[in-house]
Amino acid sequence: MRAIEWDSPGDQSVAEYYAKDPNIDATPHKGSVLSARFQGLVARVRVDAYTDGTSYGDVVALIDPETGKRLTAHQGIAVGDTVALPDAKRAFEPNLEPEEDEDEDGDEERD
Repeated sequence: MRAIEWDSPGDQSVAEYYAKDPNIDATPHKGSVLSARFQGLVARVRVDAYTDGTSYGDVVALIDPETGKRLTAHQGIAVGDTVALPDAKRAFEPNLEPEEDEDEDGDEERD
């Protein structure tokens, strides 16, 4: 498992948002896909296990929030890496602009 120093979610904190409404259960479950920030990128993590406020799973996407471009690796983290994601570091995703599709019928392959 790779040790990751996640960025602070700031005002996009999932934990703070759900703490305001005790009627909502924001506990992740196996198969949930969570988001966090890592060095300015959006990282998506698919949950395999959840224990004591930390989700464990694989990185399934790294996205540049300014361009919407997906990366396979960045500064020590890569798609496929197993990571631990504390609830306090979970973040809502920004509105991402989709990459322009040069193939008009939508059949373009992506990395």
